[in-house]
Amino acid sequence: MVVFSATGTTKGVAKKIAAVTGADFYEIIPALVYSDADLNYNDSSSRSTKEQNDKNARPAIGSDTLDLSGYKTIYIGFPIWWGEEPRIMDTFVESYNFDGITLIPFCTSGSSGIGRSGSNMESLAGSGTWLDGIRFSGNVSEDDLKSWIDGLQ
Repeated sequence: MVVFSATGTTKGVAKKIAAVTGADFYEIIPALVYSDADLNYNDSSSRSTKEQNDKNARPAIGSDTLDLSGYKTIYIGFPIWWGEEPRIMDTFVESYNFDGITLIPFCTSGSSGIGRSGSNMESLAGSGTWLDGIRFSGNVSEDDLKSWIDGLQ
């Protein structure tokens, strides 16, 4: 399980998926944590708005490097920002080789779908087998997650 969660919503869903699957848990923590002001999507000069408007923005990751050896499947979770994955997810997928790994993207959002986030990350990663992603609300039940996971088999 790999997750980025600026407000805790996506992390909550990721923890439920990890509980259902028994997955290890790795959280992408930005080197510079996002403040509430940074996340204000109504402010065109907020940090997150500027990053999302710049396809080349690559926010630094502050968490330890992840050792992917031995992993065959990775659930990869993130919130939807301006209809796409946050740019820190692009930093993450460009930093690793996912050969031999199946990646299963999921996102949280109040209303927006996952859109092209999975295909964006697949293209940037250049490796791994990427499944179609799915959007969850923050209050998705473990039963609904289990049904989704069972359907992936």
